[in-house]
Amino acid sequence: MSRIGKLPISIPAGVTISQQDNVVTVKGPKGELSQYIDPSIVVTIEEGKLTVDMDAEQTLVEAKQQHAFHGLYRALLNNMVVGVSEGFKKELELVGVGYRVSNQGNLLEFSLGYTHPIYMELPKEVKVETLSERNQNPKIILESCDKALLGLICAKIRSFRMPEPYKGKGILFKGEVIRRKSGKSAAAK
Repeated sequence: MSRIGKLPISIPAGVTISQQDNVVTVKGPKGELSQYIDPSIVVTIEEGKLTVDMDAEQTLVEAKQQHAFHGLYRALLNNMVVGVSEGFKKELELVGVGYRVSNQGNLLEFSLGYTHPIYMELPKEVKVETLSERNQNPKIILESCDKALLGLICAKIRSFRMPEPYKGKGILFKGEVIRRKSGKSAAAK
């Protein structure tokens, strides 16, 4: 049995969870999320706790898949409960000479050393804020109730200018440390 899967999820005040067929819907002050649950997984909601269990009738082949689903769906449901009650926040930092970012609503405009600016339209579920202070690297602050969507958007933004190990330039998460490599001159000696 999955060690993660058997942990109960406590439901905070202001969060309501409903289940219809195989779809679990979580509503809270930050938004509403829904997730399809495999029929081999049983979700029980009682006394302010949500538990995820495996269906008892299974073959040996199904059991392995069911064990994998057990931990997966518990983690997904926990992320949904945390997202609608507290929300998730990611901060990105642009490191490089002349790298800039600005936003108008949910439209981001990047200047990353290419010959053209890069525009990215964000979904309405994601709130964005850009900071450009003197003598500091430009920052992007993204907030959402959906952890998977937030991670996907951060990965897409990072793909515009991946951090490189020689000069340390690129789009980094706040606090991320890039392992630096020495260039050709150090290797030639």
